[in-house]
Amino acid sequence: MTTTKQLPMLLPDLAGKTIVVTGANGGQGQAEVALLLANGVTVIATDLAEDPAPQLLAAEEGSEGALVYRSLDVASGAGWKDLAAWIRTGGKDLHGLVNNAGIPHRARINDVEETDWNRVIAINLTGPMLGIQTLSPLMTAGASIVNIGSSAALNAHYTVAYTASKWGLRGLTHCVATQLGPLGIRTNIVHPGYIETPMMAAAPTVMTNAQLALTPLERTGQPEEIAAVVAFLLSDAAAYVCGAEIPVDGGFTSSAGVKYMSDTIAAAAAANQPTEPASV
Repeated sequence: MTTTKQLPMLLPDLAGKTIVVTGANGGQGQAEVALLLANGVTVIATDLAEDPAPQLLAAEEGSEGALVYRSLDVASGAGWKDLAAWIRTGGKDLHGLVNNAGIPHRARINDVEETDWNRVIAINLTGPMLGIQTLSPLMTAGASIVNIGSSAALNAHYTVAYTASKWGLRGLTHCVATQLGPLGIRTNIVHPGYIETPMMAAAPTVMTNAQLALTPLERTGQPEEIAAVVAFLLSDAAAYVCGAEIPVDGGFTSSAGVKYMSDTIAAAAAANQPTEPASV
């Protein structure tokens, strides 16, 4: 079961702000960009590709915001420095950064290759660090940094490189929140659960069914539901939210498997329930 329609989320104080979103060409990144554009934000959307996805251009049409696209490898310090220099040249203040870019890797501890491990850490953890290090000097009080973690950062998953990178991103978030908080710059992290994105498109049915059995809301999530929380954290409505970790997972990590255990026990009890004798 999935949601099919998302209501518009209006946060008037976002209008006129300039916000960088990485990994903008697909999935959650596209949804975040579209919602920010709808709220009048100038979005500097970045991704590896040389050109923006058609969906980003479509989202700009009729919106109150403006889309600027830049090709960026988030694992490249030089790339981040070039972006910062370009933003300075434009003379605009920077009001936010969404570290959305990330890659999965499903290998377990006995199978993961060192090169794959390093690549996942470089994109999922080093990339956000470089972005914050490079762009935070362009921010002033009231700015907001939002890191995109994962439910894998809140419990143990077999995907060792991915899981380690997202646990590391939690630590980075708290370090940065502590250091930049006195400057009035807020840093928070959002932990998506099972979200219907291209990254999850190849997931086997058995995995989806298991996820639903473990999730109290009994459905998967939509990218727009992540975008709504991200937009809130970027807005003045979250002005006193700093160093927070917000799961957006239908209760999956909160339940910690209790739902599945309870449902299994209830089903077993129902199966063993004596049948009432037929009345005569």
